[in-house]
Amino acid sequence: MTQGTPLPRGREPRMSNHTYRVTEVVGTSPDGVDQAVRNAITRASQTLRKLDWFEVTQVRGQIEDGQVAHWQVGLKLGFRLEESD
Repeated sequence: MTQGTPLPRGREPRMSNHTYRVTEVVGTSPDGVDQAVRNAITRASQTLRKLDWFEVTQVRGQIEDGQVAHWQVGLKLGFRLEESD
């Protein structure tokens, strides 16, 4: 839906009724921020089910000899709580 285009009356956008839990992790990589994010998500997905979203909260780096040697990226990860039967 583009901004400024009203929906027909009685047609509201659908919102999910999911409930999420949020956890924080830190991914690392010598290859950059993107790879640190991917490493964190890959590792977290081994133990957390239904990961849906992430938010970068921090970016840090280690400096050696005047160069960036390693990246650390803090993430909030959101995963859906399983529905009860």
